[in-house]
Amino acid sequence: MIIVLKTGTTEPQLEAFSERLTEKYNVQVNVWRGTQSTVLGLLGDTHTIDIEAIQANEIVESVKRVQEPYKKANRAFHPNDTVISVGGARLGGGSLQLIAGPCSVESAEQIIGIAKRVKQSGATFLRGGAFKPRTSPYSFQGLRAEGIELLLEAKKETGLPIVTEIMSTSHLDLFEEVDVIQIGARNMQNFELLKEVGKLDKPVLLKRGLANTIEETLMSAEYIMASGNEKVILCERGIRTFETYTRNTLDISAVPIFKKLSHLPVVVDPSHASGISWLIEPLSLAALAAGADGLIIEVHNDPPHALSDGAQSITPDRFDQLAKKLFSVERALRG
Repeated sequence: MIIVLKTGTTEPQLEAFSERLTEKYNVQVNVWRGTQSTVLGLLGDTHTIDIEAIQANEIVESVKRVQEPYKKANRAFHPNDTVISVGGARLGGGSLQLIAGPCSVESAEQIIGIAKRVKQSGATFLRGGAFKPRTSPYSFQGLRAEGIELLLEAKKETGLPIVTEIMSTSHLDLFEEVDVIQIGARNMQNFELLKEVGKLDKPVLLKRGLANTIEETLMSAEYIMASGNEKVILCERGIRTFETYTRNTLDISAVPIFKKLSHLPVVVDPSHASGISWLIEPLSLAALAAGADGLIIEVHNDPPHALSDGAQSITPDRFDQLAKKLFSVERALRG
């Protein structure tokens, strides 16, 4: 249930009203202060609450029951966009952020060199895989702890916040200095992992699963937020369909739908969505036009010899050209 308070409601009135709701109905009251209004979100068993009795309070503007099972991620409870600040970059709220780097960290020279190049082109985050979930057990699995150390070296060299994927709760200690923890598509419904990262005070980039619905994605975000961490970034990375030309099918409609249903920032991954490097540019432009807050793009200095996903990686030179085009289109779209 959400309760919108009238403009001019004082802090003492708000506190007294919230206490009465908690004591009388045994619910949790979350408060969101927006630019235009203050919204109360009631979590718990609200079916016995008399809406008319609540509406009769002098400070209440409107009352509405929320049917969706996700509450904290729901825009109805939090009308304003959530903006997540990391190292000076702000994800959400209207400005485009570029997250770029290789699929896998391979060496210090590779990751530092790429980090410097993508930063020059306007990237504000460095991505790189230290732990790599692979379909085949014989494929390169990443440098693991060493990979994280190399990412941190690249961060020292460039100042770029790092984004990298976690695969197990047993690895949490290794991620203490990681700026943004990524939950990959295969782990989107690893609920124990979601609850553990929900206990951390750092942003989580949550990728939509290969065959998961929009609501299931938002419910996974709810797991993280319900554990205390509300710094969640949604990522559309393509879903599995009957089409075989591309690696996955980018659900571009998910971007405005996520933005309508939720207040959380939305990032698009055109690299995993397509699996084809020449599709990165048109899909990135489409994502930007659809309202994405950011793009996560795989960039490799030598794609043909990459240890993983070279076919969907672009070179630093191509990334530079793409970034210029994206920022130009962003200025045209958003004034």
